[in-house]
Amino acid sequence: MIYYRPIAQTDAARPALAPWLAGGWSWFDRLERLERGKAAKVVTVDEVPETVLRRLCDARGPIAGLTMDRPRLMGIINVTPDSFSDGGRFHAADAAVAHARGMAEAGADILDIGGESTRPGSAAVSVGEEVQRTEPVIRALAGAGIQTPISIDTRKAEVAEAALAAGARIVNDVAALSYDPRLASVVAKAGVPLCLMHAQGDPATMQDDPRYDDVLLDVYDYLEARVAVAEAAGIRRDRIIVDPGIGFGKTVDHNLALIRGLSLFHGLGCPILLGASRKRFIGTIGRAKKADDRVPGTLAVTLAGLSQGVQVHRVHDMAEAKQALRLWQAVTLGETT
Repeated sequence: MIYYRPIAQTDAARPALAPWLAGGWSWFDRLERLERGKAAKVVTVDEVPETVLRRLCDARGPIAGLTMDRPRLMGIINVTPDSFSDGGRFHAADAAVAHARGMAEAGADILDIGGESTRPGSAAVSVGEEVQRTEPVIRALAGAGIQTPISIDTRKAEVAEAALAAGARIVNDVAALSYDPRLASVVAKAGVPLCLMHAQGDPATMQDDPRYDDVLLDVYDYLEARVAVAEAAGIRRDRIIVDPGIGFGKTVDHNLALIRGLSLFHGLGCPILLGASRKRFIGTIGRAKKADDRVPGTLAVTLAGLSQGVQVHRVHDMAEAKQALRLWQAVTLGETT
């Protein structure tokens, strides 16, 4: 199989015939041609099949009413006692609601509510417990008139059903429909967007010894296969988001390879989600043992994703991410509003 990774550019001096990437803010006039077992080769746009170019260039449809022609920020609200990043500070429903409202006020485009930690070494949570943690928070936010779309971060059909009934509008599945096959029919019936994430192994063991033949191409192939599963279940491609799963069964080198090659995933014809916020590899490289000290490194990775046209950025620190995004847009795109 041959893969084409667009070499994304954001410079204002764009050649007149250079196509826009995914209908967004990045453009390209060259691509990296990748094939397993062979050296990569840089090619021009006219050397790429029309079907490939169409999928790379076509504008992505809106997700829960949000256009994908500009970057979007997804705020993380962990309603768990054992999150790696915030230590259960928002486990109580009232604290989670207040935190979510603050994120919305700080500029979040999506609020992602999760009731099961999927940090390395974590154990599964029962359906009942996960519903008890997430459903009241979603219902309270929807009842308070919060207009920001709410996403439920779950692998389980029953949890998703409860969340959607309470007011959630997106399902974010870290298992890409491989944990609970019934989740696909729940999403299809509801007609809501679905995020499919790559993970190697179960959260309890995924960091023991992750291995790949070629991490970038292996993750691409996996996501392509999971998109096909979702489509077969009745979920349209224009409602699917793909996430390469930074930190989920990956070493530091694996994570860096995926971030360098993020633009490859535009070839799936779906918006891309980047979830690297406060991850361990940022602490390893940035020499920040505590998760709270990894905000600058998170912003650096976010900016790397923006430069490759990544549409959705999942973050813990909304005010900081929003400020960085505004400055990036002003400097790079000339947007100051």
